[in-house]
Amino acid sequence: QAQLAESGGGLVQEGGSLRLSCAASRITFSGYGMGWFRQGPGKEREFVALITSSGGRTYYADSVKGRFTISRDNTKNTVDLQMNSLKPEDTGVYYCAARGAVTSNPRDYRYWGQGTQVTVSS
Repeated sequence: QAQLAESGGGLVQEGGSLRLSCAASRITFSGYGMGWFRQGPGKEREFVALITSSGGRTYYADSVKGRFTISRDNTKNTVDLQMNSLKPEDTGVYYCAARGAVTSNPRDYRYWGQGTQVTVSS
């Protein structure tokens, strides 16, 4: 069973930056596309960023495009999310997820981490 573990969340002021990291184990990491999703208070889980298994393609939600960057290191089995110019509406629990082929629908993903809280104060 795949295991994913997020880290790096916290409290930051509007305009600040955070870097999230997700460490994967018990999967052949280089064979999986990875996604970052988030769930704000009272909201459904939503797509934030995706990266293909090779890292050759990335996709972003319109709300984060130009501010967030997803990257991966297949030698370390990690996927990161660099978040800049954070806004209060970025607040939520951030999850990483693994799937063979990336999609933006969180229901398509089988493997999930436990999540890490990001809070952006105004």
